[in-house]
Amino acid sequence: MGNFTIVAGARPNFMKIAPIIHALQKQQKEGVNVKFRLVHTGQHYDKKMSGDFFEQLNIPEPNANLGGGGGTQAEQTAAIMVAFEKELMENRPDLVLVVGDVTSTLACSITAKKLQIDVAHVEGGIRSGDLTMPEEINRMVTDSITDHFFTTSEIANSNLRKGGFSEDKIHFVGNTMIDTLMAQMPRFQKPEGEVFENLEPGNYFVMTMHRPANVDQEHSLKAMIDAILEGTGGLPIIFPVHPRTAKNLQTIGIDASNLIMVEPLGYLEFNYLVKNAKGVITDSGGITEEASVMNVPCITLRDNTERAETIHLGTNELVGTDPAKLKPYLEKVMKGDWKKYQGIPLWDGKTAERIVKILVDKYPN
Repeated sequence: MGNFTIVAGARPNFMKIAPIIHALQKQQKEGVNVKFRLVHTGQHYDKKMSGDFFEQLNIPEPNANLGGGGGTQAEQTAAIMVAFEKELMENRPDLVLVVGDVTSTLACSITAKKLQIDVAHVEGGIRSGDLTMPEEINRMVTDSITDHFFTTSEIANSNLRKGGFSEDKIHFVGNTMIDTLMAQMPRFQKPEGEVFENLEPGNYFVMTMHRPANVDQEHSLKAMIDAILEGTGGLPIIFPVHPRTAKNLQTIGIDASNLIMVEPLGYLEFNYLVKNAKGVITDSGGITEEASVMNVPCITLRDNTERAETIHLGTNELVGTDPAKLKPYLEKVMKGDWKKYQGIPLWDGKTAERIVKILVDKYPN
């Protein structure tokens, strides 16, 4: 009997593990002797992660919440490791499955390996080459001790081969985030509230910014927002904003009627806005994947990306963090002269089924 512990620590992690849980539940219904526990490390305290959140994703409430949020990176890592070690000693699985590149991914993979438990990394092999990002360190350390890599692209496969990992550990399966996107798309819903009432499809932008390089330097933040306002022709810009960023914007006196700052949105509401937007301006990684599959122009305000396939085959362009470089890209979006989604191999909504088939084959007893 395969016995697995699935770890998630931040909201995007749950989007990535939801289809894996559904695929495991399907196996159980078909009489396959497989067990799993869902562990929430509590890394991100998020008021939107209530029962409704798990209901929206159609997944069970976690079996355990480790309460490992808060503090510095080191404090958070330590708290999660201490609590997860206890969890594993009380409920020892055959394998721990971690996803993505958050602190929980790193902390739980190390803890499992020190207890001689196998580790599978969903989204293994992704690299940005930027060691100033904590996520890159999390990815590198996790991959160095992983037993099974579930990869999203040939680029990730190539990174792992260059790292000396054997082919039998590398499983090219696709992207579980896209499984969730495709499953949930029919349920996307327009957010409630007056600011969303008059939005015309294809006639507004969606923006997200959270990386310190973009939001913590007042001068560069003002220059970037000014460049965005200048290049979007007065169209509404919906900006779900972190309280810290909102405070910074207030300090620098950004005041434009078409820059509409809103509370962070739920998954179904946010992706409704992305799907119907003229374009997306972001410094996130995951949004570039979703925008690409929905064939929405995407401008990334970063100097590097760990998801190069969204540039080669998707709708994403890496513009950088220099506001002066933004203008020609926004002009292309405004003119409707943007590249189309070409299709990324295995991003077909069936990734989780492939993952679970491999797990059940590898851990039959």
